[in-house]
Amino acid sequence: VQLQASGGGLVQAGGSLKLSCEASGRTFAHFGMGWFRRAPGKERDIVAGISWPGIRTYYTDSVKGRFTVSRDNVKDILYPQMNMLKPEDTAVYYCAFGRSAWGPTSLSDFTSWGRGTQVTVSS
Repeated sequence: VQLQASGGGLVQAGGSLKLSCEASGRTFAHFGMGWFRRAPGKERDIVAGISWPGIRTYYTDSVKGRFTVSRDNVKDILYPQMNMLKPEDTAVYYCAFGRSAWGPTSLSDFTSWGRGTQVTVSS
């Protein structure tokens, strides 16, 4: 199973990015999914989680009101729409499977992830 996040890039503070995540070898069906990030020199930090099929969502406090996580259950694609980006959002962003249909709310809820995508927000 490989998860691939994409859509990262360089954006000015206040700008927006929409990441996406697809998996090969496994469907998203019946699993909560989520995103976490690793900023330079820092530990991993959960960003958002979404349940199956997408009714419940979770956001870490620092992104509430700015990020929106969603999923396309037909195409098996996971998104976060990231608005009002701040320099402190700079990190490598990873998508990951949750342990069950419940949406992940902590790093320990994630079971597998793949390559991340770099998001850099300039001030």
